[in-house]
Amino acid sequence: MSKAGQGGRRVFTGVDASGEVPVEYRFSHARNGNRHLVVVFANLTAPGEYGWSNGVLDNLRSNILWIRDLFDGENSYYLCKGMDFGLERSVAGLISRVMHALSLTPDECTMFGSSKGGSAALFFGLKYGFRNIVASVPQFLVGTYVREDMPDAARMMMGAVTEENVRVLDSVLPDVVRGSANRSANTYLITSPQDEQYARQVEPFLGLFQGYENFNLIFNDSPLIANHGKVSLRNLPAIMGLLNLLVDGITPRIGMVRNGYEQPERDTSAIDTYLAETSQVRGDSFPRPVVLAPSADDRVPANAVRFTGTAPGGVRVSFWEDGKYQGAAPVAADGSWTWQRERPWGKGRHVVRLFAADASNYQSERTEVVFTAVENVLVPEPAAEPVQVPAPLPLPAQPLVLTVTAPVPHQQVPGSAVTFMGFAPGAVRVDFHEGGASLGTCAVGADGSWVWEAGWAWNEGGHFVEAIAVDAVGNASAWTAVPFTTVNTYTVPVQGGNFSPRF
Repeated sequence: MSKAGQGGRRVFTGVDASGEVPVEYRFSHARNGNRHLVVVFANLTAPGEYGWSNGVLDNLRSNILWIRDLFDGENSYYLCKGMDFGLERSVAGLISRVMHALSLTPDECTMFGSSKGGSAALFFGLKYGFRNIVASVPQFLVGTYVREDMPDAARMMMGAVTEENVRVLDSVLPDVVRGSANRSANTYLITSPQDEQYARQVEPFLGLFQGYENFNLIFNDSPLIANHGKVSLRNLPAIMGLLNLLVDGITPRIGMVRNGYEQPERDTSAIDTYLAETSQVRGDSFPRPVVLAPSADDRVPANAVRFTGTAPGGVRVSFWEDGKYQGAAPVAADGSWTWQRERPWGKGRHVVRLFAADASNYQSERTEVVFTAVENVLVPEPAAEPVQVPAPLPLPAQPLVLTVTAPVPHQQVPGSAVTFMGFAPGAVRVDFHEGGASLGTCAVGADGSWVWEAGWAWNEGGHFVEAIAVDAVGNASAWTAVPFTTVNTYTVPVQGGNFSPRF
C-alpha cells in the first residue's frame, strides 16, 4: 500500500516475513534517482513506532527505509525477543534485501536514529559494515535502561528479567563498538551534557571509539536543552544538513569527495517487485471485509448506525472517514463482526472506508460504505412503577468536556516548542490525532489539567490536530479541533561554535 507523505513523498508500507520474525517497514523512493539509502530506526515515543516519520525527512534526497520497532506490542531496540536474537537477524535481512533491490552497497547506506534508534544505528552500522552512521543520544547500557525505564519492553526482550540477561544486553553495543572491524565508518555521535542519560549511558563509552578513523563527536552544550528528548530537536538543522551531505557522498574528512549519484532514468523494477511482494495490503490472498449493514445509500438514524458484516481471516476491522480513524471492531471466530460508533454521526451523507487486519497486521483491500444519517431515533422511556416509591437515584454522569487552552486557534508557534495543554475533568487521558494518524496521548491529573508535548519538531506550516478525552470506562468527549501554524526558528549552539563539518 502507498500513500502521499506530508511533503508529497509517496510512502509504501510493507511486512517482510522472509526472516524469523516479521518486520514492518515504510519506504519512500529517492528524489531524482538518488543513489543512496537512509535507514531510520525509531526513537522513544515515536508516532506509530516509526522514527522521524512525521515529515521532517521529506526534503531528504535519498531513498528512505523506516523500520518499525513494534514486536508483540512492545519495543525491542531491534535486538531480541526472549533473548532470541532472531529479531536482529530479521531486521538485518530486511535492510539487506531493500539495499540489494536498489542495487546499492553498504558504502551507499546511512544508518540513522535517536535515543534507542541511535543505539540501533550504531549497532547495525558497525556490526554489518555500513559506511555512514548518525546516532543521536544513544543508550549503551540497553539492559539496564529497559529494566529501569521500559519494564514492558524488558519483559518482551528478556523473557525473564534477570541480572544475567540484563548483563548480556548491557554488553551488546559496547562489545560491537569494541570489536568491530568497521573502523573506517563515518560515525557521528550527537550528545549533550544536558541529557540526563549522558553521564551513565554515553560518556563512559566514548573511549571505545579510539582507533576509529572517522569518529566525530557533536557535543551540544546549549543551556536551552532541557532533557534527553530535546537534544535531537536542538540539533535538527545540523542533523538534516549532515544527512544530506552523506547522501551526496560528502563526508567531513580530508580527501577527494564525490557527490551527486543521480540516475533519474534508472530501472526500479527490482525494488518495485520487492515492495509489491512485501506489501502490507494483501488483496490477492486476504479478502476485503463484507458489509451486511448498512446497505448502500441507506438512510439511518444518526444515533443508530450499526455496522455488521464478515471478515474471514481477520482479527479486527478498522473504520475510517475522510482519512480520520473512527474505531475498530474485533472479528469473531466465525468471521462475523459488529461495530457502532459511541457518538452519533453528523446528519448527511457519509463515506466510510474499512479494512480487515490479521494477527500479523497484514491488511485487506478497502471496502467503502455510503449511507445518509437522518434525525435521531427516540429511545422510549421505561414505564414508571405505579405502586412503590423508587429510591433516590444518583445523578447521571456529566458528559466529558475537553477544553484546550494552548495552542489557541490559529496561533503561530515555533515548530520545536509546541505544547498542548488544557482541562478534561473526569477523564484519565487525552488522545491526539492528525490526518487520521495517532500522534500520542497524555494523562489527565486529579484536578482535570493535562499537558502534552509531541517530542519532535513539527513541519513548518499549518496543522489541524484533533484531541479527544477518555474516562476510565471508555466514555469519550467530543473531538476538539486545534488548528495552529508552526514557524521554524531553530538555532543550534554547539560547544566551540556552530556545527560546521570539516572537509
